[in-house]
Amino acid sequence: MKTTKRALALVSGIAIAALALTGCSSGGSSDDTGSSKAISQSEIDKAMNTPTTVTFWTWVPDISNEVKLFEEKYPKITVKVENVGQGLTHYQKLRTALKSGDGAPDVAQMEYQYLPSFEVTNNIADLAPYGAAKTESNYPEWIWKQISRDGKVYAVPQDSGPMGNLYRKDLLEKAGITEAPKTYDEYAADAAKIKQATGAAIQNLAANDPAQMVGLLWQAGAKPFGYDGDKGVSIDVDSAKAKKVYSYWQDMIDKGYVTTDPDFTDNWYQGFTSDKYAGWLTAAWAPVFLQGTIAKTSGKWEAAPLPQWSDGENVSGNWGGSTDVVLNTSKNKIAAYELAKFINSDKESALMLNSKQSLFPTTKTVLNDSSFTDSKSEFFGGQQVNKAFSAISDTVDTDFEWLPFTDYAYTAYNNTVGKALANKGDITAAAEQWQQQLESYAKQQGFTVK
Repeated sequence: MKTTKRALALVSGIAIAALALTGCSSGGSSDDTGSSKAISQSEIDKAMNTPTTVTFWTWVPDISNEVKLFEEKYPKITVKVENVGQGLTHYQKLRTALKSGDGAPDVAQMEYQYLPSFEVTNNIADLAPYGAAKTESNYPEWIWKQISRDGKVYAVPQDSGPMGNLYRKDLLEKAGITEAPKTYDEYAADAAKIKQATGAAIQNLAANDPAQMVGLLWQAGAKPFGYDGDKGVSIDVDSAKAKKVYSYWQDMIDKGYVTTDPDFTDNWYQGFTSDKYAGWLTAAWAPVFLQGTIAKTSGKWEAAPLPQWSDGENVSGNWGGSTDVVLNTSKNKIAAYELAKFINSDKESALMLNSKQSLFPTTKTVLNDSSFTDSKSEFFGGQQVNKAFSAISDTVDTDFEWLPFTDYAYTAYNNTVGKALANKGDITAAAEQWQQQLESYAKQQGFTVK
C-alpha cells in the first residue's frame, strides 16, 4: 500500500518531459481491426478460448493475485505482468515502445490526466465496440466522463482519489473546535484558532505538487483545462474562479496558517508526527497511506468532506487515481479488454484491489458494498472512513477535463505557481504566467486555443 500510494501522489506532482505530439502512430491487430463495429459475443468467446499471451504493464504491487483470478476464469489466456517503473519511467518507456513500434504491452496502467496525451496520438483503443459502452452505469458520473468522449471509451477505471478533509481531532479540540469546518470561511477562522492554541498549520499546500492545487480548483468549479478530442484546447488557469482559490490560499499562507513544504519528503512526514500540520485536504487514498507512514498518531484523526465555498454546497474534486488502457498496437484487443475489465470490475478482484493494495474503488458495486463501507479504522478512532469517502465520491464535480499535454502543464505549474508558493510570492500573478506559457506551448504544438 505505502509504495502504491506514494507512487500515485509522486506521479501527480512530478515534472515529466514534454510530449512529442507526433511520431507515435498506432499499429494493427490480429483479432480485430479496431473499427467502430461492435464485437460480437461469438468473437469474444473465440478469443477467450484461444491460447493467447497478454502483456500488462502496471506498477500496482502484487497485482498477480488479481490476474490469477482472471486466468482461472480464462485458462487459455496467459498474462505477463511487467512493472517497468513508476511515474516518469513508466510513461517514457511506454512512449518509446509505441514510437518504435516494438515492445509495447497490450494493456497499460495510466492515470486519468494522461489519457488525452495518448488519445491525441491515437495510441489507445476505443473500447466501446468491445462492450465498454454498456458499463456506464457501473461508475459515478464524474469517473465515466474522465474515460469517455463522444461515444468512445478510452479506459477501464481502476482507482480514484475524491478529496476530503483529514484532520487531527486532538489539535482541533485544543483550539476549542469540536467539528470539522463546513465552509472555507470557517476553515480560515479555525486556522487562526489552531495556530494560536497549538502553533500548528491547519494544513500544508505543497509547492511541488500541482495535483493538489488542481484538485482544489476542480472542487471550486474552475475549468482550467479543456480538450475537444482533436486539436482544440481551452486553457483558463487564471479565470475568476481560479483566482478566488489562489487568493484564498495566498491569504492563508501570508498569515502563517498554511505551510508550503514539499510533500512526500522526510521533513514532510516528520511534520505530521511532530504536530506541525493539523490536517490535510487530500484524497481518498490518503487515509490508508497515513496509517502506514505516521502510525504513532493513530486514533487522533478524523475524516470529513472538504470545506465548501458556499454554505449548503456539497461538492468535491479529485486527486489521483488511474485506469487500464488497451494499446492500439495490441494484436489481442479482445483478451486485453477482458483482462482490464475483469481485474477492475469483477467484485472479488475489485475488493481485493482495495483490501490488499488499498486502491480506492471506482465501481458502484464496491463503493456500496457493506464489507467496504462498514469497516472501521482504528487509525481514525473507529470511524467508517470508507463510507465517508464513498459518499464524497458522489459529489465530485462531473465536468473536468485535461489537456493532451498535462505533463508539460504540470512542469509549467512548478516553474510558476509552484515557485510562487515556495517563495511566498504572488500566486495570482504566477498563475497568469502559467496561462501564458500554456497558451504559447499549445500553439507551438499545433493546437487551437479556444
